[in-house]
Amino acid sequence: MDSRKPSIRQALFAGAYLDRRAEERNRADWLSFALTDPETRFVVVQGTAALVTGAGVNELRLALLGSDDPAIRAASNEENATLLGWFNECRCVLLIVDASFCPPPQLRFEELRMLAMAFAAEEAGLFGYARALAHWRATHRHCGRCGAVLRAARAGHALICSGCAHESFPRLDPAIIVLVNGGEFALLGRQSFWPPNRFSTIAGFVEPGEALEDAVRREVHEETGVVLDSVHYFNSQPWPFPASLMLGFLATAQPQQQPMMRDGELEDARWFTREDVRCGRVLLPPVESISRQLINHWLGTDSQS
Repeated sequence: MDSRKPSIRQALFAGAYLDRRAEERNRADWLSFALTDPETRFVVVQGTAALVTGAGVNELRLALLGSDDPAIRAASNEENATLLGWFNECRCVLLIVDASFCPPPQLRFEELRMLAMAFAAEEAGLFGYARALAHWRATHRHCGRCGAVLRAARAGHALICSGCAHESFPRLDPAIIVLVNGGEFALLGRQSFWPPNRFSTIAGFVEPGEALEDAVRREVHEETGVVLDSVHYFNSQPWPFPASLMLGFLATAQPQQQPMMRDGELEDARWFTREDVRCGRVLLPPVESISRQLINHWLGTDSQS
């Protein structure tokens, strides 16, 4: 066994931060019950930004409002509330509000992507979950079959067509992401709109009728022309930007293969040595991403830096 290989860290946005209690979604009176429970807490989302408190990196928190808050009571209804589960042993509800919602003093709406690492891991997971559901609700207002208006059901976890009764459920887009290992080399690529010199692992969406391993081989070959020898699962990460599930893989390939930009997805792709990466010759992806976790694993470190 390679003694340099670290244990696999749990990815950001993942983990048992929430007791979902899916059976509670079947209660017809779930919202009335939530509003009468003084322990209920509400995650308030406007667009895909959530209500937060605190300013510094070590002070930023989700603003979990109580059921007795007048603004919460005024804004809550069956169409904009979703039961998330139990967070820190308290019922937790997503409340989607519009621009007319006036937050309490000292609170503000902030997006998750640039601040993810500033939250405690459990709150980052809760924020990501709420953000993904809010995006789904915002982009699924009409039935894909007949065009009629969709109505919330199952405590916000299903949408039922008011015309043909077709049910829709939260959308999730599976995507593979892979570190291609060529011994002392790793295959990394970059897109044209990234910051200068940033390179990352190869990624792409899984297509219908495709196994995950087949998607890994196809994406790497389509984007770089490299043919893989082996493919092995690594771990996964919920990625709520807007609604993906990143499925991480480790693959091997012969580094003698010269990368070729075949489909225009990448601006560049190269083989890098560990020394190239360790010495900062490459700008790496953000520490919260599974891509960085895959690279760190290849380097033989579980460092979050």
